[in-house]
Amino acid sequence: MILSDRDIRLRIEQGDLVVDPITDWDLQLQPASLDVRLGSGFAVYQLPHLPCIDPRDKENIDAVTAPVDIPEGEPFVLHPGEFALAHTAEYVKIPADLVARVEGRSSLGRLAIVVHATAGFIDPGFEGTITLELSNLGRAAVKLYPGMRIGQLVFHTMTSPAERPYGSGRGSKYQGQRGAVPSRSGQDVDN
Repeated sequence: MILSDRDIRLRIEQGDLVVDPITDWDLQLQPASLDVRLGSGFAVYQLPHLPCIDPRDKENIDAVTAPVDIPEGEPFVLHPGEFALAHTAEYVKIPADLVARVEGRSSLGRLAIVVHATAGFIDPGFEGTITLELSNLGRAAVKLYPGMRIGQLVFHTMTSPAERPYGSGRGSKYQGQRGAVPSRSGQDVDN
């Protein structure tokens, strides 16, 4: 089941679901989702010097990304065909009986901006800012401003709470993350 606006607000007010800060309930709370805003930090991929990215090689991944912080009021320009990591301005904490999906807002989708490639699923127990995988599929550059509504969280109830939520001793690489966090695939045990 998908949580309604009423249930989302209730769970946040009760404190077991955390989305902080919510700056404008009337603007952010939708009938079956909660809008999230773009944070000010980005991780930009710089690829011309490498023929290949090796997901098992931490130094290789670190070498291809550069952090970029956008000052308040300034845009991040996403050019056609570019890919960058960003993050939500909101810090979230998902309880063990919910999962969430981050989806793009149609207003940006109509400008050819995609907010996630594969990482749209947020596990029960996850805590941190949500990393966004931004792509510009269009033919024109698009300005993205920190603080703008960039996506929406849709919350689903599970049949029962997770026995081992994300972050509970399972090698959860992104638990507690803040900012645009590049791939940590080099930490995978089962490479």
